[in-house]
Amino acid sequence: MKLKKILFLVLGCIGAGLGAVGAVVPLIPAFPFLLMAAFCFAKSSEKLHNWFISTRLYKKNLESYVQGRGMTWAAKMRIMATVTLLMSVGFIMMSRVPVGQIILACVWAFHIIYFVFVVKTLKPETEGE
Repeated sequence: MKLKKILFLVLGCIGAGLGAVGAVVPLIPAFPFLLMAAFCFAKSSEKLHNWFISTRLYKKNLESYVQGRGMTWAAKMRIMATVTLLMSVGFIMMSRVPVGQIILACVWAFHIIYFVFVVKTLKPETEGE
């Protein structure tokens, strides 16, 4: 049981670190790493989880989504642009693997559909910042 908590703690720290880097560096998406950190900290330590959800990084990038309210259009666009850029690199590198390109195209299309039509869009005045 203790090993499991240590593993979640390490993964949470890695996720928080990569999420912090992703908040600054445009090519690294912050959202999935911060979501991973929130999940791992919740599984490893209540104290760390409470600290993490009180950070500005969490509140700016993840809080509204986790609460089920949605995301701002700017946050959605940032995520979709990053994923599109990274997936296009993979798509180009798979020029000799048509099946891989088809799979990547399907994943990309699902990603765009999900963020445009499923995730609620917050108006800037309801963002609370």
